Amino acid sequence: MALFAYKARDAAGLAVSGEVEAGSEGAAADLLRRRSYIPLSIQRQQEQSSSGVNGIVLWQSKVSLTDLIMFSRQMYSLMKAGIPIIRAIEGLAQSTASKRLQLLLPQLVEQLESGRNLSQALALHPDVFSRLMVSIVHVGENTGRLDEAFLQLTYYFEQELETRKQIKQATRYPIFVLLTLVVAMFILNLAVIPQFATMFARFNAELPWSTKALLASSDFFVRFWPLMLIVAVGGALALRAYVKTDKGRLTWGRWKLAVPLVGDLIYRATLGRFARSFGMMLKAGVPMTSALTLVADAVDNEHLGSKIREMRRSIERGESLLRVSQQSGMFTPLVLQMLAVGEETGAMDEMLAEVAGFYEREVAFDLKSLTAKIEPILIAVVAVMVLILALGIFTPMWDMLNAYKGT
Repeated sequence: MALFAYKARDAAGLAVSGEVEAGSEGAAADLLRRRSYIPLSIQRQQEQSSSGVNGIVLWQSKVSLTDLIMFSRQMYSLMKAGIPIIRAIEGLAQSTASKRLQLLLPQLVEQLESGRNLSQALALHPDVFSRLMVSIVHVGENTGRLDEAFLQLTYYFEQELETRKQIKQATRYPIFVLLTLVVAMFILNLAVIPQFATMFARFNAELPWSTKALLASSDFFVRFWPLMLIVAVGGALALRAYVKTDKGRLTWGRWKLAVPLVGDLIYRATLGRFARSFGMMLKAGVPMTSALTLVADAVDNEHLGSKIREMRRSIERGESLLRVSQQSGMFTPLVLQMLAVGEETGAMDEMLAEVAGFYEREVAFDLKSLTAKIEPILIAVVAVMVLILALGIFTPMWDMLNAYKGT
């Protein structure tokens, strides 16, 4: 679909102008005739994204998940009250606290006034409104239940926010401790150990292997720490660029699930997200194959997304959802049994909601004991570092003290 600017005359002979979306100039002309307009000129327009002219912008504030929750909740209330869409969005543009939405919502109003429906207008801003959200709104428009579509999106975004909080909570503590250990290692090698190296050189003492290893490590850090920082920053940028590629996203998704202790939590939280979004799509009336395509992007893990797309291809070949779920190897026997019940009773959306709740309760329970599992490992790492320092620093000092007493 392309955007066309037109000039025409209405049934009363008055000049009118605007924009319409159509597949070709002929289709745009037919659309204008159905509106009782006489086309005078039709010109294809170049699309501009919400990120700025030609897609170039220096900086834009992001629309957070909390902003989307508020937007969906308010749209539900306004649609339920029977407020016209354009008037509702104009009101939200004036009341929203999000700077990005304050700029974006007036654009939606312009696109609605030019002849687009709401789902088409949302689809022009993919950096803010996901394909999943656009599809739910599109189904709501076609069924005349736009208010229920926004209510479902509100519940989905609220649960998505909770899932993200759980994943962050699961990874925050070990990441913080590991970063602290790295900083401590740099400080010891750059500032502390060189002082002892000077003292040992002054006494010309025979040093044990542990002390020699520490001094060699410190000497390496002192000489090459700028290069180490450059390599670390360059590696982080290279990893970020690699993750943006198709192969990189697939590999990164697999790595995240393989992280000890935390990976299993991320895996189950992701499956909960899959079940929640898939059930919502089915309840809204989206076809199963289309829903799986959208959910594959919504899970935010390309490794699992590839398995979900394979499930879709198998369903397109005529296999049942239960069978392809078994073949994917993603679900436990209990979840597969719940899916079987949902397929037999025709209440698959309700069963998927139960599956999502099952995974979310498991994640919430394991999060409570995660700290207790990680603390012994981190204590052991710190103990090893302290032991190496003790052997490397204090052992030669004791030897020198004994030699001094012997004299």
